[in-house]
Amino acid sequence: MELREPHSRAITRVLEAEDPPDEFSLVWLDLPTPTPDPGALLTALLAAPAAYLTGGGEGQPIDGDALRGRPANVDDLRQPATGLTALGEVEDIAIVAMPDIVDLPDAAQRQATGDLIRHCESLRYRIAVVDPPQDSSLAEVRRFRAQFDSSYAALYYPWVRIVDPSRRPDPGGPTPMLDLPPSGFVAGVYARTDAERGVHKAPANEVVYGLDRFATTVTGDRQAVLNPEGVNALRFFEGRANRIWGARTMSSDPEWIYVNVRRLFIYLEHSIFRSTQWAVFEPNNQALWSSIRQSIEDFLLVAWRSGALMGNRPEEAFFVRCDRTTMTQNDLDNGRLICLIGVAPTYPAEFVIFRVGQWTADARRT
Repeated sequence: MELREPHSRAITRVLEAEDPPDEFSLVWLDLPTPTPDPGALLTALLAAPAAYLTGGGEGQPIDGDALRGRPANVDDLRQPATGLTALGEVEDIAIVAMPDIVDLPDAAQRQATGDLIRHCESLRYRIAVVDPPQDSSLAEVRRFRAQFDSSYAALYYPWVRIVDPSRRPDPGGPTPMLDLPPSGFVAGVYARTDAERGVHKAPANEVVYGLDRFATTVTGDRQAVLNPEGVNALRFFEGRANRIWGARTMSSDPEWIYVNVRRLFIYLEHSIFRSTQWAVFEPNNQALWSSIRQSIEDFLLVAWRSGALMGNRPEEAFFVRCDRTTMTQNDLDNGRLICLIGVAPTYPAEFVIFRVGQWTADARRT
């Protein structure tokens, strides 16, 4: 950092109060008028007693309004968007979670969860990972789940218990533990599965790392109650570690009950939308329709070969139509190009069933 004013990293510029280069700067330099000589300023700074920042905190108290946020003020660049509204300005976000929701009162937590789900629904290309209230019983988490219905959200239960990194263990006492909402761990599993297999692979039967144990034990009987209602269980299996054991959305629509199916369609829709932007303002004729069909078919063929789509042949996995049958003359007159796409997604093998029969020694197969 320089003391001379013309320099781009001059101390008066880096630490100016009005418009600092770092918009999140918490320290600024308030100089008297006229501005002292750089040499005298340096001498005064070096001679000043050491000072420490005090009275800091974690920021403003968290409430539903803060999490929901506000849009940016277009007339004042110093008032950017905040909360969920700020996330809406970032196009590449695919997974959204708000673990701070759990610190709110019950009514506010339900409201904030609804805001989170509506955020993902309105922006279409992202999914919400929802946390249940802390210390929820089986009945309580079912009541919480029953208040929402969306294919753009998934609920996981129970909470995760880790060794508290903020507390020094007492040599004579138990290890200090900390219970955390599961959304952060689940989002990490989503990202790992996406990188290793793809969004078409259900983020379930996957190991959850970085924890000591789950706060509550979910048995097979409890799983049988939670799973049909769209609550994904986190379970411990002897010899197989801690795993996510569910891949259902919070939707009552049977076509959208699986997380990987919803995320596959999000991926396909978003990818096709972005990869066909070159067609905007092109002449809307047969040549453009043919190019659009070929581009989308090539993309879907790769998806089919990766195992994301059903069918023994590409014709059984998808179709793309973009011609006079998908557009009327009114569409053409108003500059609309309409392409109809159908895909057959793969569903997870959620229930693996084996039928074992008994054969006698002299039995013959027919």
